[in-house]
Amino acid sequence: MKLPFTLSRRGWTLLAVLVPLLVLFAWVAFRSGPLAPINVTVAQVEERSITPAMFGIGTVEARHTQKVGPTAAGRVTLLAVDVGDMVQPGQLLAQIDPVDLDQRIAAAAGGTARSAALEQAAAAQIADASARVALAQSQAARTEHLKAGGWVTDAMVDQRRQELATARANMAATQANRSAAAQDRGRLDAERAALIEQRSNLRLVAQRAGLVVRRSVEPGTTVVAGQAVVEIIDPSQLWINVRFDQTQSAGLAAGLPVRIVLRSRPDGSLDGVIERVEPLADALTEEVLAKARFTATGTLPSIGELAEVTVALPARSRTLAIPNAAVHRVEGQTGVWVIRNGDLVFAPVRIGAQDLSGWVQILDGLTRGERLVVHSARALTSSSRFSIVETLP
Repeated sequence: MKLPFTLSRRGWTLLAVLVPLLVLFAWVAFRSGPLAPINVTVAQVEERSITPAMFGIGTVEARHTQKVGPTAAGRVTLLAVDVGDMVQPGQLLAQIDPVDLDQRIAAAAGGTARSAALEQAAAAQIADASARVALAQSQAARTEHLKAGGWVTDAMVDQRRQELATARANMAATQANRSAAAQDRGRLDAERAALIEQRSNLRLVAQRAGLVVRRSVEPGTTVVAGQAVVEIIDPSQLWINVRFDQTQSAGLAAGLPVRIVLRSRPDGSLDGVIERVEPLADALTEEVLAKARFTATGTLPSIGELAEVTVALPARSRTLAIPNAAVHRVEGQTGVWVIRNGDLVFAPVRIGAQDLSGWVQILDGLTRGERLVVHSARALTSSSRFSIVETLP
């Protein structure tokens, strides 16, 4: 009796080759392929003291900057200082071409002299008018007396009265002319003083001592009103404009001591203090802005140099803590992957303070001694197969 299906020698040979390959493929798939367990490192929830700290990066800036420029447009004719020069209060920095200001000041002075002469002439006319009024009053009084005795006619009395009124009108006009001359002289004096002040503003001088850090223009350049020609800083008063992550800025306040590491001095640090916390945060980068000043004396860094600022906060009492690397955000929830009964479970947690050594405070969601995943070779899910290892390559 024959079997319904038989394999030839060639079929047996092919089967002998394929079966080991399938076994090898399955072994590779389950050991190192997509179906292989995910290598993870684990840690336990433990109690420890957390020393909260904040880390920020900022740039060195001058606390006070003088931007010296003209109050009127003009052409720069002289620059008396260069970058790196130390200047003293009142020292000449630059000169702006006055154009026709000198001629206008001379014209205003001439107008003032003319008004003074007109005022003197009006004063002389007032003296003359006063004498005429006195004469007219005397004649009018005499005529009135003669009229009472019947020696003169009424027409003569009316004539004397009219002469007195005319003298008084001339007196008033002369006084008005003198007042107008005085007011015109005052106006011309004010215009001349304004021109002199404008002329003095074209001579740019330092308001306080400092270091020249920028020369924005060169001689021959035409500048507009308010444009800075020279910038001066006080090199002894520098601070750092620092940015801190808003999620880690709780407790940040003025007066806290800081450690400052400059890019030019990576092996050492300088002491400092938080001068103030800015009331406006950066909504775009989600950062809090603060100013940190140096408390150490000696050679200070260059303006614009990057600095790393660390703020140490008071230590907290012993509390549950886990490595910061174990915290993940899954579907909008903050939590950790916990190993419970041999399975992976995503446990939502509420975290608190963090320190610079990589530990974060756990306020709710975990218990002491629970094992959790710190690092994983790939992203985890609740159905992932895993294998615990000491370290990941």
